[in-house]
Amino acid sequence: MKTKYIDLIDQTYYFPQEEFTLKDNCLRFHDIDLMELIKEYGAPLKFTYLPQISNNIKRAKYWFGNAMKKHDYKGKYHYCYCTKSSHFEHVLTEALKNDIHIETSSAFDIDIVNHLIKTGKLTKDQYVICNGFKRDQYINNIADLINNSHKNCIPVIDNYEELKLLEEATTSPFQIGIRIASEEEPKFEFYTSRLGIGYKNIVPFYNREIKENPRVNLKMLHFFINTGIRDTAYYWNELQKCLKVYIELKKVSPSLDSLNIGGGFPIKNSLTFEYDYEYMIDEIIYQIKASCEEAGVDVPNIFTEFGSFTVGESGGAIYEVLYQKQQNDREKWNMINSSFITTLPDSWAISKRFLMLAVNRWNDEYERVLLGGLTCDSDDYYNSEQNMNAIYLPKYSKAKPLYIGFFNTGAYQESIGGFGGLQHCLIPSPKHILIDRDEEGNITTKLFSEQQKATDFLKILGYDE
Repeated sequence: MKTKYIDLIDQTYYFPQEEFTLKDNCLRFHDIDLMELIKEYGAPLKFTYLPQISNNIKRAKYWFGNAMKKHDYKGKYHYCYCTKSSHFEHVLTEALKNDIHIETSSAFDIDIVNHLIKTGKLTKDQYVICNGFKRDQYINNIADLINNSHKNCIPVIDNYEELKLLEEATTSPFQIGIRIASEEEPKFEFYTSRLGIGYKNIVPFYNREIKENPRVNLKMLHFFINTGIRDTAYYWNELQKCLKVYIELKKVSPSLDSLNIGGGFPIKNSLTFEYDYEYMIDEIIYQIKASCEEAGVDVPNIFTEFGSFTVGESGGAIYEVLYQKQQNDREKWNMINSSFITTLPDSWAISKRFLMLAVNRWNDEYERVLLGGLTCDSDDYYNSEQNMNAIYLPKYSKAKPLYIGFFNTGAYQESIGGFGGLQHCLIPSPKHILIDRDEEGNITTKLFSEQQKATDFLKILGYDE
């Protein structure tokens, strides 16, 4: 009878996979020896594997390039990284190695843009797409970029007032985009996105406020839906509605030459993950071209804003199982040496699934368990709701430490968890390691941040005097 953890994984999934392999009874991630990482830095720890950021950018560029060539699509493709997924300098530095553009969502984002320009990592030829609801500071920071000759800074109008505010703050002509307030999927508690301007109101808004305005050029129509880019009737229906608006707007606005189809590419959340990226991109390009040809208008340049797809698959977290609690005749709780609320907030806040595997002891027998964090909060757990199915791990043993890894956690978790700040029940943020490869392809590691100390919390809380 096959009762080992390796047997379970082998008979349940296709294994090994591109990024996951096994050597000496231990898991490797992109051929990184995770047990060596644990020996050097300890656990818990979080890590960012920087090359995966570039890998995913290159993949998307390749897919869009192929689709455009196949369909003889005359527009250009522009890959943007939306910084809200992860604002860290090491993430932006890696992403910008790949001739991309960026999308911002708040006032302080522009301070990051200015730093990137100052250090030569971002040029004024690269697009800065400014999304989000804009108030005074954000408007002023965008205007400063425009006034300092960043001609490819494109504020995306979210509401009627923003255009007037931008005109008042700028001293030269500028380009804009308009965001469509898409209709949400029926499962949502509201019908229309709070962001953007309604489908029926966009052309009247253009005719009223932009058409005869010598200081403003409409360059972009922005389309995004919360469910992301998925092969559903809902997505294709919303895309067609967007294309109708684009065509109607293009006929009255010669300067309009770009369609931003937003973000929303999913990332791998289990070993059974399947998503046909190439098919989706091919079909999007085909539908855009077909609609424009039928209407007799030029096809638009395509912008995408990929956040999670860019950075999500670069991140991981490793924990040690400290103890096992048998709470009844069926439930065994493996207690980790950290907190899910602190380190993977999306797992408890929105039941987001991450890819979870044992790091070591793959030749040991397995058992079904639940995973609990260190806080005293009843929500600090990870179970089958998040993991897609029951959680099985090598059997707990006091004599043999067990380490578990959560992978593809690189998007949003640090910002939502409050990196460097207070944490729930004062459970510290773990060490964070940056993993890269040198010119010869050898793996290199660097400590980005130490685990939080009691003095860090005391200072924030006002006890340092």
